[in-house]
This record gives sequence, structure tokens and C-alpha cells, in this order.
Amino acid sequence: MVRVALVQFEPGRSKVESLRVIRGLVEGYEGRPDLIVFPEYSMLDPTGLDAGFIYGEAEDLGGGWVGFFRDLASTRNSCVVATLFERSGEPPRVYNTVVVIDRGGDVVGVYRKTHLFDILGYRESSFIASGGSLFKPVDVCGLRLGVAVCFELRYPEVFRVQALRGAEAVVVPAGWYRGPLKEETLRVLTQARSHENVIYTIVAALYGSNFTGRSMVVDPYGVVVVDGGVGEKVVEAVIDTSLVYKAREKMPLLKLGRWSMLLEEFREAIRL
Repeated sequence: MVRVALVQFEPGRSKVESLRVIRGLVEGYEGRPDLIVFPEYSMLDPTGLDAGFIYGEAEDLGGGWVGFFRDLASTRNSCVVATLFERSGEPPRVYNTVVVIDRGGDVVGVYRKTHLFDILGYRESSFIASGGSLFKPVDVCGLRLGVAVCFELRYPEVFRVQALRGAEAVVVPAGWYRGPLKEETLRVLTQARSHENVIYTIVAALYGSNFTGRSMVVDPYGVVVVDGGVGEKVVEAVIDTSLVYKAREKMPLLKLGRWSMLLEEFREAIRL
């Protein structure tokens, strides 16, 4: 069993403001989780901000922002999934980056969001540079863990590749913007990604005037284990990794997939 804590909060407009909120939630939380997950855009809410300002707030992986979460991991004896705006070589654009930290405080995985949210009137690519490769799952705290970010819930391939690489769960830091039917969309997509890949999907989502909240954990059958609803809080869930393999015995979707044929069809389709 893996105990998971999802930290749901409203980010500030600077990393100083956001860190103050994060500290308050973490220090007031007395749980003993194996894994603590923070949302996308944890460093700050970028809505409407100048790209140059965001770049000025951004840090390298060796900076104090990641250092805070490394200390949190070692102090709490928990693995941590945290996010940041990382300085890129394409200023003023930054990377939308996820770091996976083990119990000892070591960074064991880094993912830079590859699919950017350029729909519904929003243009993430105006201030974010896309990463060049998908995350390769890592073993942390008793879990073979994959990573995707927010908008990538709309790309089944991101999850399929990681499931085929052995992921038992994919964690999804999210800043899911409010809007008509957006909460329903978040839930449906999360359930679909879980069921079709026979994995747990773990969404830690921002909450506030711009964001939906609704952090959730969905099991390999597509059943919602916990839905955090709205408000600033720490949402807890327990993941049973044995359920992944029991479900895959009943629904061997990954084994039955005709991947070579599908790959050729996909290559043909994207040339059209």
C-alpha cells in the first residue's frame, strides 16, 4: 500500500507568496504519506503575467525552490513530486518542469512538459518552451511512477507509452482552468486514462479564482478513489499496487494491443 497526499491550494502571483501558502498547508498537515504531490504552476499563477516577469521568478533545478521540496522529502521521509518554472535557454520562455524526489531528498526524475495548452483562448507557448521527451517511469516509495502534466490528460499516447514502460501510476500535476464543463472534463479524462492503461492516475490540482480544484485519484478500473472537491486542503488516498496487476489479469489491454500495427497506422495518419 502506498499512502498519497495531494496538496491543493491557490498559488500567489509570486513564488514568495506561493511558498508562504505551501508552508502553511504542509506545516499544518500531520499525516505520514509515502508520496506528497504538488500541482502544476505551484510557483505562481501565470495568468496574464508578462513572460519576462515569469522568467525572472524562474529558477534552475539547483535553486532554493527545489531545495525546499528536497528538504521536505528528507524531513518527512516522503517522496515528493513538485513543480517549478525552470529557466530555459530560450528566454523569456521557461520550462514547465516536474521533479520527482526520493525519501532521501535526491532528485530521481525530471520532466519538462511536452504538450502545451494552446487552446480555448490560452497560449501557454507564449511563455513556456516545450520539453523534448516523455518521462521514463521511476521506482519511488514502492511505486513505479510515471509523470504527465495537466493538458496532457488530453493526449492518451503520453500515458500509454509510460504504461508500456511499466508505470503502475501516472501522477499529473495540474493547473486546470475554470470554465464551462471543465470539472467534468477533468474527471472524465482522468478516468479514461486510468481505465485504458490499467493504471492509477493521481491528479494534484490547483484551486482558486482561476482553477477548479478537484484533485483526485482514480484506480485501474477507472473508479474514483478520492475527489478532493474545492478549497485549500491536503487530500489523502491509499494506492494498492496489487490491484494494478489483478486488473491487468482480468483486462490485459496492454498485452492485447497491436502496437506495431498501430504505430504504422499512426505514422501514416500524421503524414496526411
